[in-house]
Amino acid sequence: MSNVKVQSVPQSKSLHFSRKKWEAFKLFLYVLPGIAFIVLFHYVPLWGWSFSVFQYKPGRNLLSCNWVGLSNFTALFGNATLRTHLFRVLRNTFGIHLLGYLFSPLPMIFAVFLSELRSKRFQKVTQTVTTLPNFISWVIVYSLIYNLFSASGLVNNALVSAGILSEPVRFLTTTKHAWLYMVLLGEWKGLGWSAIIYFAAIAGIDQELYEAAMIDGAGRARRIWHITFPHLIPTYFVLLIMSVGKFLNNSVDQYMMFCNALNQDALEVLDLYVYNLGIGSGQISFSVAVGIMKSFVALALFSFANLLSKKVRGTSVF
Repeated sequence: MSNVKVQSVPQSKSLHFSRKKWEAFKLFLYVLPGIAFIVLFHYVPLWGWSFSVFQYKPGRNLLSCNWVGLSNFTALFGNATLRTHLFRVLRNTFGIHLLGYLFSPLPMIFAVFLSELRSKRFQKVTQTVTTLPNFISWVIVYSLIYNLFSASGLVNNALVSAGILSEPVRFLTTTKHAWLYMVLLGEWKGLGWSAIIYFAAIAGIDQELYEAAMIDGAGRARRIWHITFPHLIPTYFVLLIMSVGKFLNNSVDQYMMFCNALNQDALEVLDLYVYNLGIGSGQISFSVAVGIMKSFVALALFSFANLLSKKVRGTSVF
């Protein structure tokens, strides 16, 4: 009998261990497509950084091009003209992003008030309507804005015809308030989509908290202020930290559509500058060097924001 017991224990442990391995392998299979996607589209393209140390000419083999070492990087700040353009572009990029942070609580506020609507049908319709613009390309958005706000657009024609304006306002060809209307367009386009994660966070709040607050006599406004918002703040800060990592990234197609010769000084952001250098001017190697610089600055900003959040709030992304 003792021999049977000694043999059965290792067998049960072995079966338990193999079952745990199989469950872990199944979980790995679930995340494998996501890992493959990240490796294929985010890590494999990093081989293109090698273009920065060559003077690449389109159509030629990279190894047959002249080796220039770090000259493309030193030209970023060594050349006065390039330095002036780079600082102007960084000013636009930083200014637009900092202005955008002022509007970053809007999706959270929108999600809170939409979740408080009594009519579920109206809530769903509103959520659908506000999410749809996220799936509309910036080409179509620009066409819509141009027909509405150009010098010969619907808004200017209506204001001039009504005698409110003596001449059309050139909304799309001025540098005045250019950052503001770019940020507002981006907020309008992504408001409903950005609010989805806050809807999920609201659905995860314990409903007993609201019931206890109602018993204590708290009205709707107090329940929102003392229960809903405090539970959404951690989600907001996590998204804010992650957005810092994309601080130098802009929707290049948005600014490509709205940027023109008259407002270029205010709307040429870093991504558009890299595109214009690489595709427009043929300076592919230099544009890659600018892109590498942008990646390292973004990594430093993200790490700093994550460390600051860990020190101040005790929470962080990692």
